[in-house]
Amino acid sequence: MKSSEKQVIIDNLKEQLDSYDHFYLTDIAGLNAEDTSALRRLCFKQDVKLVVVKNTLLRKALENSGKNNEEIYDALKGNTSVMFTANGNAPAKLIKEFTKTHKKPVLKAAYVEESVYMGADQLEVLVSVKSKNELIADVVALLQSPMKTVLGQLQSGGNTIHGVLDTLKAKE
Repeated sequence: MKSSEKQVIIDNLKEQLDSYDHFYLTDIAGLNAEDTSALRRLCFKQDVKLVVVKNTLLRKALENSGKNNEEIYDALKGNTSVMFTANGNAPAKLIKEFTKTHKKPVLKAAYVEESVYMGADQLEVLVSVKSKNELIADVVALLQSPMKTVLGQLQSGGNTIHGVLDTLKAKE
């Protein structure tokens, strides 16, 4: 491969690293064509972009990207595939589901919510990581809860006063 072709690939990878908030490094070597196609279809359905890369080219793209991810360099050994996503836990759920019937993909490392996770043992942690939108929804729900309680009590109090007045009116 010519160095100009390599530079195009590096620039493309850097652009993808910069445009996606999260990415996972996996090993899908050993999957046959049918299983690889099934994995790619599953990725497509969940808006995860799967790219097979050379480790040296990915390392250069990581070095050029604006993200602080030097810890990931240790995972750049053997066969590497990158899963790019906008939703931090989508690839983890995808990997967990797919490995129920297959041995691969194996999680090597992940960059999620500006943190680095190393090794396949981190898969369960990544499945439980909440996305930014999920956290915002939780905060909004927490903020609405006291307001709903106060409104409920005010409405309940109004009904109680109305009931007392009806009782007093009936006695007269």
